[in-house]
Amino acid sequence: MHIAIAGNIGSGKSTLTRLLAHHYGWEARFEAVDHNPYLEDYYKDIHRWSFNLEVYFLKERFRDLIDIQQAQHTIIQDRTIFEGVYVFMQNNKAMGNLSDRDYETYMELFEQMMQVAKLPDLMIYLRASVPHLVGNIQKRGREYEQQMQLDYLKNLNTRYDDFINNKYKGRVMVIEKDQLDYEHNPKDFAKIIDRIDSTLFGLFSPL
Repeated sequence: MHIAIAGNIGSGKSTLTRLLAHHYGWEARFEAVDHNPYLEDYYKDIHRWSFNLEVYFLKERFRDLIDIQQAQHTIIQDRTIFEGVYVFMQNNKAMGNLSDRDYETYMELFEQMMQVAKLPDLMIYLRASVPHLVGNIQKRGREYEQQMQLDYLKNLNTRYDDFINNKYKGRVMVIEKDQLDYEHNPKDFAKIIDRIDSTLFGLFSPL
Protein backbone atom coordinates (compact mmCIF):
# COMPACT_ATOMS: atom_id res chain seq x y z
CA MET A 1 0.00 0.00 0.00
CA HIS A 2 1.17 3.54 -0.80
CA ILE A 3 0.27 6.41 1.54
CA ALA A 4 1.33 9.94 0.60
CA ILE A 5 1.62 13.09 2.72
CA ALA A 6 1.08 16.30 0.76
CA GLY A 7 1.38 19.91 1.85
CA ASN A 8 3.17 23.19 1.46
CA ILE A 9 6.66 23.96 2.74
CA GLY A 10 6.52 23.99 6.54
CA SER A 11 3.15 22.25 6.85
CA GLY A 12 4.53 19.36 8.93
CA LYS A 13 4.72 16.60 6.31
CA SER A 14 7.97 15.07 7.51
CA THR A 15 6.86 15.01 11.14
CA LEU A 16 3.55 13.34 10.32
CA THR A 17 5.26 10.87 8.00
CA ARG A 18 7.64 9.87 10.80
CA LEU A 19 4.88 9.56 13.39
CA LEU A 20 2.57 7.49 11.18
CA ALA A 21 5.39 5.22 10.09
CA HIS A 22 6.21 4.52 13.73
CA HIS A 23 2.56 4.01 14.72
CA TYR A 24 1.62 1.61 11.92
CA GLY A 25 5.02 0.00 11.30
CA TRP A 26 5.15 1.41 7.78
CA GLU A 27 8.32 2.29 5.91
CA ALA A 28 8.86 6.05 5.66
CA ARG A 29 10.23 7.70 2.51
CA PHE A 30 11.44 11.28 2.81
CA GLU A 31 12.47 13.83 0.23
CA ALA A 32 16.22 14.32 0.13
CA VAL A 33 15.92 18.07 0.61
CA ASP A 34 19.21 18.63 2.40
CA HIS A 35 21.14 16.70 -0.25
CA ASN A 36 19.57 18.29 -3.34
CA PRO A 37 22.51 19.76 -5.31
CA TYR A 38 20.35 22.54 -6.79
CA LEU A 39 18.25 23.72 -3.85
CA GLU A 40 20.54 26.36 -2.36
CA ASP A 41 21.30 27.82 -5.79
CA TYR A 42 17.58 27.81 -6.59
CA TYR A 43 16.66 30.01 -3.64
CA LYS A 44 19.44 32.42 -4.55
CA ASP A 45 18.45 32.67 -8.24
CA ILE A 46 15.08 31.03 -8.89
CA HIS A 47 14.87 32.02 -12.56
CA ARG A 48 18.27 30.53 -13.42
CA TRP A 49 17.91 27.24 -11.56
CA SER A 50 14.18 26.39 -11.79
CA PHE A 51 14.42 23.93 -14.68
CA ASN A 52 17.42 22.14 -13.16
CA LEU A 53 15.70 21.85 -9.80
CA GLU A 54 12.41 20.62 -11.23
CA VAL A 55 14.02 17.96 -13.42
CA TYR A 56 16.09 16.74 -10.48
CA PHE A 57 12.98 16.46 -8.29
CA LEU A 58 11.07 14.72 -11.10
CA LYS A 59 13.84 12.16 -11.49
CA GLU A 60 14.03 11.47 -7.76
CA ARG A 61 10.26 11.25 -7.29
CA PHE A 62 9.76 8.95 -10.25
CA ARG A 63 12.47 6.62 -8.97
CA ASP A 64 10.75 6.57 -5.56
CA LEU A 65 7.36 5.93 -7.18
CA ILE A 66 8.63 2.90 -9.08
CA ASP A 67 10.30 1.52 -5.94
CA ILE A 68 7.09 1.99 -3.96
CA GLN A 69 4.96 0.28 -6.61
CA GLN A 70 7.27 -2.74 -6.56
CA ALA A 71 7.35 -3.00 -2.75
CA GLN A 72 5.44 -5.76 -0.97
CA HIS A 73 4.83 -3.70 2.17
CA THR A 74 3.20 -0.35 3.02
CA ILE A 75 5.25 2.78 2.38
CA ILE A 76 4.34 6.29 3.52
CA GLN A 77 5.87 9.01 1.37
CA ASP A 78 6.69 12.62 2.21
CA ARG A 79 5.53 14.56 -0.92
CA THR A 80 4.81 12.91 -4.28
CA ILE A 81 5.65 13.34 -7.93
CA PHE A 82 2.11 14.63 -8.55
CA GLU A 83 2.31 17.75 -6.39
CA GLY A 84 5.84 18.30 -7.62
CA VAL A 85 4.38 18.69 -11.10
CA TYR A 86 0.99 20.29 -10.48
CA VAL A 87 2.03 22.61 -7.65
CA PHE A 88 5.72 23.49 -7.74
CA MET A 89 6.41 23.16 -11.43
CA GLN A 90 3.22 24.96 -12.40
CA ASN A 91 3.98 27.73 -9.92
CA ASN A 92 7.46 28.23 -11.33
CA LYS A 93 6.02 28.39 -14.84
CA ALA A 94 3.39 30.95 -13.82
CA MET A 95 6.07 33.09 -12.18
CA GLY A 96 7.99 33.19 -15.45
CA ASN A 97 10.86 31.10 -14.15
CA LEU A 98 10.72 28.55 -16.98
CA SER A 99 10.64 29.08 -20.70
CA ASP A 100 7.92 27.48 -22.82
CA ARG A 101 10.56 25.17 -24.27
CA ASP A 102 11.70 23.95 -20.86
CA TYR A 103 8.11 23.56 -19.67
CA GLU A 104 7.08 21.49 -22.69
CA THR A 105 10.14 19.27 -22.33
CA TYR A 106 9.40 18.70 -18.66
CA MET A 107 5.70 17.92 -19.19
CA GLU A 108 6.42 15.49 -22.03
CA LEU A 109 8.84 13.66 -19.76
CA PHE A 110 6.27 13.56 -16.95
CA GLU A 111 3.52 12.28 -19.27
CA GLN A 112 5.75 9.43 -20.41
CA MET A 113 6.45 8.54 -16.80
CA MET A 114 2.73 8.47 -16.03
CA GLN A 115 2.22 5.62 -18.47
CA VAL A 116 3.66 3.29 -15.83
CA ALA A 117 2.65 5.17 -12.67
CA LYS A 118 -0.15 4.43 -10.20
CA LEU A 119 -1.88 6.80 -7.79
CA PRO A 120 -1.28 6.37 -4.04
CA ASP A 121 -3.92 4.44 -2.12
CA LEU A 122 -4.42 7.52 0.07
CA MET A 123 -3.09 11.07 -0.08
CA ILE A 124 -3.22 13.03 3.18
CA TYR A 125 -3.20 16.78 2.50
CA LEU A 126 -2.01 19.04 5.33
CA ARG A 127 -3.75 22.35 4.67
CA ALA A 128 -2.10 25.25 6.52
CA SER A 129 -2.30 29.04 6.44
CA VAL A 130 0.70 31.13 5.42
CA PRO A 131 1.36 32.44 8.98
CA HIS A 132 1.42 28.84 10.22
CA LEU A 133 3.86 27.86 7.47
CA VAL A 134 6.11 30.83 8.20
CA GLY A 135 6.22 29.98 11.90
CA ASN A 136 7.29 26.41 11.20
CA ILE A 137 9.88 27.46 8.63
CA GLN A 138 11.42 29.90 11.10
CA LYS A 139 11.49 27.30 13.86
CA ARG A 140 13.34 24.68 11.85
CA GLY A 141 15.91 27.24 10.76
CA ARG A 142 17.03 26.01 7.36
CA GLU A 143 19.10 28.92 6.09
CA TYR A 144 18.10 28.60 2.43
CA GLU A 145 14.38 28.76 3.37
CA GLN A 146 14.60 31.96 5.39
CA GLN A 147 14.67 34.13 2.26
CA MET A 148 11.40 32.82 0.84
CA GLN A 149 8.82 35.50 0.02
CA LEU A 150 5.31 35.42 1.49
CA ASP A 151 3.85 35.66 -2.01
CA TYR A 152 5.68 32.49 -2.95
CA LEU A 153 4.06 30.56 -0.09
CA LYS A 154 0.65 32.11 -0.87
CA ASN A 155 0.91 31.05 -4.51
CA LEU A 156 1.86 27.52 -3.50
CA ASN A 157 -1.12 27.33 -1.13
CA THR A 158 -3.48 28.40 -3.92
CA ARG A 159 -2.03 25.79 -6.26
CA TYR A 160 -2.19 23.08 -3.61
CA ASP A 161 -5.91 23.72 -3.11
CA ASP A 162 -6.47 23.65 -6.87
CA PHE A 163 -4.43 20.45 -7.19
CA ILE A 164 -6.35 18.65 -4.45
CA ASN A 165 -9.80 19.88 -5.46
CA ASN A 166 -9.56 19.89 -9.26
CA LYS A 167 -6.60 17.97 -10.63
CA TYR A 168 -5.82 14.99 -8.45
CA LYS A 169 -8.01 11.95 -9.15
CA GLY A 170 -7.08 9.73 -6.24
CA ARG A 171 -8.46 9.34 -2.70
CA VAL A 172 -7.68 12.34 -0.48
CA MET A 173 -7.97 13.11 3.22
CA VAL A 174 -7.73 16.84 4.05
CA ILE A 175 -6.38 17.78 7.49
CA GLU A 176 -6.63 21.39 8.64
CA LYS A 177 -3.23 21.82 10.23
CA ASP A 178 -3.31 25.24 11.94
CA GLN A 179 -5.09 24.08 15.10
CA LEU A 180 -3.27 20.75 15.41
CA ASP A 181 -0.02 19.92 17.16
CA TYR A 182 0.20 16.19 16.53
CA GLU A 183 3.90 16.13 17.36
CA HIS A 184 3.37 17.18 20.99
CA ASN A 185 -0.33 16.56 21.64
CA PRO A 186 -1.35 12.85 21.67
CA LYS A 187 -5.05 13.75 21.33
CA ASP A 188 -4.40 15.60 18.07
CA PHE A 189 -2.43 12.65 16.74
CA ALA A 190 -5.18 10.25 17.82
CA LYS A 191 -7.73 12.23 15.78
CA ILE A 192 -5.64 11.69 12.67
CA ILE A 193 -5.19 7.99 13.44
CA ASP A 194 -8.96 7.56 13.81
CA ARG A 195 -9.57 9.15 10.42
CA ILE A 196 -6.94 6.99 8.72
CA ASP A 197 -8.28 3.82 10.35
CA SER A 198 -11.78 4.71 9.18
CA THR A 199 -10.68 5.48 5.63
CA LEU A 200 -8.36 2.53 5.11
CA PHE A 201 -9.79 -0.14 7.40
CA GLY A 202 -13.32 1.01 8.32
CA LEU A 203 -12.59 0.76 12.04
CA PHE A 204 -13.85 4.10 13.37
CA SER A 205 -16.09 6.95 12.36
CA PRO A 206 -14.01 9.86 11.00
CA LEU A 207 -14.03 13.07 13.04
